[in-house]
Amino acid sequence: LSCVSFPFSILFPQQSGLYEYKIFGGLADCPPKLCVDVYMDLAFRKQWDQYVKELYEKTYDGENVIYWEVKYPFPLSNRDYVYIRECREMDVDGRKIWVVLAQSVSVPQCPEKPGVIRVKSYKQSLAIESDGKTGSKVYMYYFDNPGGMIPSWLVNWAAKSGVPTFLKDMQKACRNYSK
Repeated sequence: LSCVSFPFSILFPQQSGLYEYKIFGGLADCPPKLCVDVYMDLAFRKQWDQYVKELYEKTYDGENVIYWEVKYPFPLSNRDYVYIRECREMDVDGRKIWVVLAQSVSVPQCPEKPGVIRVKSYKQSLAIESDGKTGSKVYMYYFDNPGGMIPSWLVNWAAKSGVPTFLKDMQKACRNYSK
């Protein structure tokens, strides 16, 4: 079995006391186009991402908006996100790089739900290119303000276990995609 190689989730504390994540690494045996297809496929993500409670895309005022509710461990409240995202395939000096950008938006048609905390500040940038073999090189920048009191054990878990587990799950998803 191929492995996920990552010098992982480097945490950068912000002045606000919140964290942004910067992740560099490789997904062996997952070509970039496949990684992007798996990442962009919301219906498929519900099958492999254990933290998805609800996930769908709707069009409001001509704009495609994604609603995503994330399961948080008991006794914490779930979080939800309302965001837009865009995927572009770019050519940089003959290198093919896929870029995915996502950012939270405020949409009156998606009101907050009782018992779920709305993440109002969320930003993600993802760049994927070939590793020159059968896999991909991945760079991800991620920031959100989860709201409420997030215990330090959860922040530490996300950095040490959550992100690596997510990437391993994504790698497995790449193998099972379109089979």
